[in-house]
Amino acid sequence: MCAAQAGARGRQVLLLDHANKPGKKILMSGGGRCNFTNLYVEPANFLSQNPHFCKSALARYTQWDFIGLVAAHGVPYHEKKLGQLFCDNKASDILDMLLSECASAGVDLRMDTRIETIEKTDDGYRLASSAGAFTCQSLVIATGGLSIPTLGATGFGYQVARQFGHDLLPTRAALVPFTVTDPQLKALCTELSGTSVEDCVVSCNGQRFKENILFTHRGLSGPAILQISSYWHPGDAIHIDLLPHLDLPEWLLDQQRERPNSELKTLLGELFTRKMAALLAEHWFACKPLKQYTPAELKAIAETLSNWTLVPAGTEGYRTAEVTLGGVDTREVSSKTMESLKSSGLYFIGEVLDVSGHLGGFNFQWAWASAHAAAQYV
Repeated sequence: MCAAQAGARGRQVLLLDHANKPGKKILMSGGGRCNFTNLYVEPANFLSQNPHFCKSALARYTQWDFIGLVAAHGVPYHEKKLGQLFCDNKASDILDMLLSECASAGVDLRMDTRIETIEKTDDGYRLASSAGAFTCQSLVIATGGLSIPTLGATGFGYQVARQFGHDLLPTRAALVPFTVTDPQLKALCTELSGTSVEDCVVSCNGQRFKENILFTHRGLSGPAILQISSYWHPGDAIHIDLLPHLDLPEWLLDQQRERPNSELKTLLGELFTRKMAALLAEHWFACKPLKQYTPAELKAIAETLSNWTLVPAGTEGYRTAEVTLGGVDTREVSSKTMESLKSSGLYFIGEVLDVSGHLGGFNFQWAWASAHAAAQYV
């Protein structure tokens, strides 16, 4: 994105990538359909130690600008939910669009190129690489974070930042599934592996998300879990309301009056899968006819279902994380130009910076917006 935009300004652009193919993360994103932006982008959708930093770039290149580019290339797309925009066909439509923009702007793209050293010169930078030596006036670091190393993610961008005097904020995996080790909880998750529960409310540290959760043989995943993982720290409890659409205490009392002989697992089987209902009844509650429960017991059942509290053992880490929190401290980078305040002519864009978005196309929009910002000045 940055190369194409800078090339369109008439700049001579060389784009170096250590991977064997371009855009691998684009191709695997959104289940292979690339959730390329969101209709409702706001600065509040982003996490950073410097929360105002992202505002300028996001305001100057909005989701509507990128949607316009997508439309101009005839890429069909649709809104899935919550403003999330996906390709109708496949993610390669977005990659092909960006490569086409690069080609039109005369960008020289070289794959399989490993950067060995970078030096500051009087008028820019000198790079030694596996494809030879290069010099440039402006050097843009667009190397992403540590997430999904099997696609080529490394800490190279962080090394460059350190080399030129930048501070790094601690990095950790985010938008990532939780793991559990408590034997009873692990047994429940394993038995329910593959089961999804729609529109749960998951909360932690003052943040809450209403989305689906998914049981896995390692623990918990699904959009709501991935979202809250960005706000979770080891040892924190998370709270899950499995049935936020119901006034559970009142509903259970009504059911007890109307269907006194029904068993609890039968009742729960109308709200969850029958297997999940039976397991919840077995693991959490004494299963008996509704008429045998006291008001206090019904209240306790409602509390358990609406405020399931657990402490994850950890996360699945960078192996499956969709984004990396932390990175280059944005207080040492211009929010207008993305240029380093420590080393002139050096720029940082995208995930390598301490800016991370929520799930739903926000991280791609930050990529496009920060790339556009830098491309106007490189």
